[in-house]
Amino acid sequence: MRENRPKSRLLAVGSAGILVTATLIAGAVSAPMAGAASRPGPDPEARGAAIAAARAVKAGIHWQDCPADWGLAKPIQCGWVSVPLDYAHPYGKQIKLAVDRIGNTGTKKERQGALVYNPGGPGGSGMRFPARVTSKNPVWANVAKAYDFVGFDPRGVGHSAPISCIDPQEFVKAPKADPVPDSEADKRAQRKLAHEYADGCGEHSGAMLPYMTTPNTARDLDVIRAALGEKKLNYLGVSYGTYLGAVYGTLFPGHLRRMVVDSVVNPARDNIWYQANLNQDVAFEGRWKDWEDWVAANDAAFHLGTTRAAVQAKWLQLRATAKKQPIGGVVGPAELIAFFQSAPYYDSSWVPVATVFSKYEAGDTQALVDAAAPDLSDTAGNIASENSNAVYTAVECADAKWPTSWQKWDRDNTRLNKDYPFMTWANAWMNLPCATWPAKQHTPLDVKTHKGLPPVLIVQSTRDAATPYEGAVELHHRFHGSRLITEKNAGSHGVTGLVNPCINQRVDAYLLDGTLDRKDVTCTPHATPKP
Repeated sequence: MRENRPKSRLLAVGSAGILVTATLIAGAVSAPMAGAASRPGPDPEARGAAIAAARAVKAGIHWQDCPADWGLAKPIQCGWVSVPLDYAHPYGKQIKLAVDRIGNTGTKKERQGALVYNPGGPGGSGMRFPARVTSKNPVWANVAKAYDFVGFDPRGVGHSAPISCIDPQEFVKAPKADPVPDSEADKRAQRKLAHEYADGCGEHSGAMLPYMTTPNTARDLDVIRAALGEKKLNYLGVSYGTYLGAVYGTLFPGHLRRMVVDSVVNPARDNIWYQANLNQDVAFEGRWKDWEDWVAANDAAFHLGTTRAAVQAKWLQLRATAKKQPIGGVVGPAELIAFFQSAPYYDSSWVPVATVFSKYEAGDTQALVDAAAPDLSDTAGNIASENSNAVYTAVECADAKWPTSWQKWDRDNTRLNKDYPFMTWANAWMNLPCATWPAKQHTPLDVKTHKGLPPVLIVQSTRDAATPYEGAVELHHRFHGSRLITEKNAGSHGVTGLVNPCINQRVDAYLLDGTLDRKDVTCTPHATPKP
């Protein structure tokens, strides 16, 4: 479910050893009992969250220039917020979360507080969010007048007590085995890698693993709110960040002021997380075909075939060639999937991916190697990729109880692969460490409306591959008073950052004035990429 980053060099590597990327008002007050409105009876974690938030109100955040190697130039400022590792023991071990901010660009009178962002993952860093202001991103210019933009590294991510499961250089090494198995021996080899990865997580980061849950990250989010001096949270979550927002809204309904969730994880308990990944496989196949149709329609630019079938035939030939002998010695089928899957993820990748494919077909293999192979010299990037994948695995494995029967995994993925082969087995191996996870697995929170929850704005495209449309409908049903903006016949993951006035104007109106349409809205799609 993790968010993929459309950068050719920053590849996340599947936990079973295959290259894949799966997939948010000023004034300090003492926090009320966290979650008291939503969870009956004694709740030590709710009490712990309230204690931690009250402590954060007093401590605040000591803002200063960001460390030079963080790549966050002035006027962005950085700081730290301390949170309990285990909220049931709020006076026990503490960890520090990295946060950053840039002040609102408007007047003091225009300021409405802080807007806190999570980009997804799990395992994604939100620390680049303030750069939307310094880069003068026009989509966010109006909102930036009213809000400080605040990003953070969630627990386990980046600078926030980072976890690890394997040596980063080993993690990115290529070529990996083809994720689509030809035999039972291939499956046994992948199962062994998944088991070893799970064991590596326990060996390297075992003390953190039981507490790497979405509810704990939501509690962290409330402590950050308190440390910022905000009475109520304004929040923007994308991809997994929508599930973090849904859990926050369930635990802390009275602490929320405004929330936009974009490209929504289905929060139903039985969807988290095993079923969610199976549903992704179906949706990815659909969006992959959308991309192939677009490539065919632009054959004059790419020369890859005038029909979807022709483009698919070239893809299968490329895959077969790389399987027989990895291209440049490093790009096999696993690396191809890692690179090509950015096209069904993001429309912004349609042209770059098609261009590299076209160059390869014209005889330029180096362009494909440069795009799809890991860069072993980029040690910082490889550390970040390994950490991101470790957090992805840790959170998904800890959030829910996963099937432990290999027969179930094998049956479900063999069945899906027949009709949805693009991502099915790659996704399966990425998540298989959860079958032998060495730490406690929890029961997902029942996401629902509780007293005090404000209207939430939900934004979703109908053909999203990473978070299928049904997720937005489900959250809309669970959060009473919410509004759903549907971008019809579009499928880019992450809608609010794209230029589509029908969406952009409504997001602005909600965040700036609290205004929502009386009914749900359907928007026409944003502009299709042009070669």
